[in-house]
Amino acid sequence: MNNYQKQLKQISEIKGRPKLLIHICCGVCSVYPLQYLRQFFDITVFFSNSNIYPYEEFERRLDALQKYLAHLDDDSIRLIVDRYDNENYTKQISVLKEEPEGGKRCYLCYRMRMEETFRYAQKHHYDYCTTVMSISNRKNADWLNEIGEQLEKEYPGVIYLHADFKKGDGITKNDLLNRELGLYHQDYCGCIYSIRKENDE
Repeated sequence: MNNYQKQLKQISEIKGRPKLLIHICCGVCSVYPLQYLRQFFDITVFFSNSNIYPYEEFERRLDALQKYLAHLDDDSIRLIVDRYDNENYTKQISVLKEEPEGGKRCYLCYRMRMEETFRYAQKHHYDYCTTVMSISNRKNADWLNEIGEQLEKEYPGVIYLHADFKKGDGITKNDLLNRELGLYHQDYCGCIYSIRKENDE
């Protein structure tokens, strides 16, 4: 697996600022990654999360992200909100509804959202794309990077930015910043099956 810190160092030495499309799943996961990455990139935030159930929860997470972007007060960061289609999403993952949380169903969910990000990035000529999901202790960074490598081959012209934002005290910094800002913090991953998992515990 590539060392993403090394990759970012190489990027920082490029003249100009590459265009990065970054998939963001919620406000709380965006805090440290955006602060860190805006040093190197012109960033567009891509909120593509049809997995989130119900729609009111989707709105709460989007609102938290918007509050954080307002706090950053950085006009160079754009926000794109992708179409919400939980019915189609749930239909696709329902074949894996009995999988444990963190298993094959989650892998499919990662891939679906990351592929939407790559598709948009290629269509709109972004140089790089990535996701903030690796900041979460509940997300498998190796899987995310594996998927990113696969999609880079399927969507020529878009470079995948490897990441494990938990590293380098990223998770600690993220938690501290979130406490300071008081952003909404969800208590389940997103899909209807993850709600059931939390309720069962």
